[in-house]
Order: sequence, then C-alpha cells, then structure tokens
Amino acid sequence: MQFPPWWELGDPCAWTGQGRGTRRMSPWTTGTFLLTVYTIFSKVHSDRDVYPSAGVLFVHVLERESFKGEFPPYPKPGEISNDPITFNTNLMGYPDRPGWLRYIQRTPYSDGVLYGSPTAENVGKPTIIEITAYNRRTFETARHNLIINIMSAEDFPLPYQAEFFIKNMNVEEMLASEVLGDFLGAVKNVWQPERLNAINITSALDRGGRVPLPINDMKEGVYVMVGADVPFSSCLREVENPQNQLRCSQEMEPVITCDKKFRSQFYIDWCKISLVDKTKQVSTFQEVIRGEGILPDGGEYKPPSDSLKSRDYYTDFLITLAVPSAVALVLFLILAYIMCCRREGVIQLVHHSAIQKSTKELRDMSKNREIAWPLSTLPVFHPVTGEIIPPLHADSYESTNMPLMQTQQNLPHQTQIPQQQTTGKWYP
Repeated sequence: MQFPPWWELGDPCAWTGQGRGTRRMSPWTTGTFLLTVYTIFSKVHSDRDVYPSAGVLFVHVLERESFKGEFPPYPKPGEISNDPITFNTNLMGYPDRPGWLRYIQRTPYSDGVLYGSPTAENVGKPTIIEITAYNRRTFETARHNLIINIMSAEDFPLPYQAEFFIKNMNVEEMLASEVLGDFLGAVKNVWQPERLNAINITSALDRGGRVPLPINDMKEGVYVMVGADVPFSSCLREVENPQNQLRCSQEMEPVITCDKKFRSQFYIDWCKISLVDKTKQVSTFQEVIRGEGILPDGGEYKPPSDSLKSRDYYTDFLITLAVPSAVALVLFLILAYIMCCRREGVIQLVHHSAIQKSTKELRDMSKNREIAWPLSTLPVFHPVTGEIIPPLHADSYESTNMPLMQTQQNLPHQTQIPQQQTTGKWYP
C-alpha cells in the first residue's frame, strides 16, 4: 500500500470532469508536493514539519523503512532487514494524541498511519507529535517529532457534506491515495461539484461496529465524509424518498440509480448515508438571561468563628449503647426462660428412649437367642402419670414363651386393649 507524500497536506489534487480516474494537480498542490518530498527524504533524521488545512483530511505515513537504519546492527547498503517494528504516538507532554488525530497499524510488518481532520480551534498552533519506534527483535527504540502546523482553509467549512458507509473496505485500505482517489472520482461524477474534499475517515469500529468474523474476507467497514460547494444531486437525494425509507426500515437495499457507478469497487450502504446542509442549520446558541434560576451573589465566604460553644456527647454515647444493650438483655432472658423453665414433653422423650432401647435389644436377640431377660420387661413409666410400673410376669415362665412386652396392670387412666381368646371370639 503506497501513500504519496503529498497526502500530508490534505488537499492532494483537483479533479477534472473527463472521466473517472483522470486527475490533474493544481499549481499550489504541485508546489506543496515538491516541498513534502523534501521534508521526507532530506529530513529523515530530524523533526518533520507538515502543513495540513483545517477541515480537510490529513494523512501521514510512518514508514518502517525510514526507521530500520537507526536500529543496530546497522544494515549495509543493499542489505534487506525485515525486523518487526511498532510505533507509539502521543502529543508532546501528554500520554495520548489530540482528539482529532487517530493512528492505526495492523501488524508489526506494516506501515503505521496517522490520519484525521484538523479542527479550526488549532489553527496557528503548532502540534508536536512524538513518534517512538520499537524494534520488537532487538528491543531498540528511536524517536522523532512530527510538527503539525494547521493552516486555515479559505472555504472552511464546505456547506454541503455527505457521509458514506463503505462495507467492503478497512480504514487502512481506504486511506491509500489510489483507493481514496477512485472514490472521490466516483462521487465527483455523481455530484458534479466545483470543489470536492475528503473531510474525514472513520472506522466502523469507532462508531460501535463489531469486529467481523475472519471468513469470506469480511471487512470492518469505513465511514467517509466528503464536502462540496454545490447542493446535493438528485441521485443522492433518492435515499430520502418514502419508498427507499420504507425499504431501509425493512432492512432491504434501497433503489439508487447511481449505485452502479460505485458498485464496481465500493459497496455502499445507502441506508446509512448522511446528508448535511450547513446552510439550513439554525444556530443553537442562546444568551444566558439572569432570572430566578440564577443565584444572587452572596459575597465572600465567611468561615465560622473560633469561639464556638463545646458540646458534651457523653450522654448521647450512653444512650446509644444502653438502649440496644437493654433490649438485647430482655430478649436473652425471655429466650432463657422459654428454653430452661418451660420444658415440655419429658414423658414423650422417655418413651422415645425406651423404643430405641427395645429396637437395639431386638437386633441383639436376633444374633443370640439364649440371652437374659430383655430390658423391655423391666419397670417402665406409665404413659400418663409417669409412675414406675413393675413387670407382671412370674419367674417360672419359660423364656421361649416369654413375650417381649408384658401386659401392664390396669391402672386408672389406662386404656384397655382387646385380647383374642382361644375360642376365636373377641372380649373387651
């Protein structure tokens, strides 16, 4: 990708109407072309001065070949060196570049490009950009300064501006002079202005676009803003008619008659075109009128005097600690009374323990039949009164006929369980 040095001046050429791709250079541009060539080849090892115009696209290429000779070991004449080199650019005394200046370098083996559109606020103020080159193989560095002297444009800003979104281009591809020149030639044939300038170029990623997938040679997309001195042509106005607006709302391509003049090289998204007529823009500046919303001047600030009365915060401190502590103590006492003095279900807990013991005995008896009397036949608690009830069996009973749980005495408040007789009838 080659960038002729005259692009550093922002106004490279004037176009003829003899067809696309034909161009001639104005006398002023020819003179600046020779001046720029001198600054590149004769001032390689010193600061460089460039003179862009406000409101016109500025492009400066950081060529890797210009810095290779500054990294040891120094190459001999005719020797080819292909070390990876990256660049870091910043405004002198600041960590970043000015807001209008952007920088891009895809790989360490490609040239870096500074580009942007200078603003009118910086006219007459030299902008010094520090350029630091890093050799990624030897870790050597080299530094140069680029002095940007922004000049005022006679017809700045151009009254009619159009911004195109090109889908099949990346920003570094669009910055190439041949590609940008072809695009301006196509716009020239469609618009037919007397003066046409490239105002700015912005990557779609800087506008919130997504990084494309690395398939089918997909591109990021680029916005190109151009300005002219004549109103927009009827072809450019076609995107504003209701039929095309409806197609754009349905995510369909609008019907533009002049699209074929761009289609051979540039795929333009006509739904994203922006037409700005600065002759019809109303100024939004409003004079500030003092009224009720403006506070009156209160004079000088008067700090409080040193003779302020001291205040005792001891009482507030005690109240802050005593009230929560008293509430916590009351809650603790209530909980202790409930847990310790209001215990219920003691008899139920005893019976539950007896059931657990019986279960354990049954498991032990299943292993050994010849064991002593089970503990379940020993005195147990009455289910209602809690009194101890002795067993009702006699010592003469055979152990083989001894039931696990003996029948207890009929005590008050005891429920009798019906028993089955030998005759097969039930008696209460």
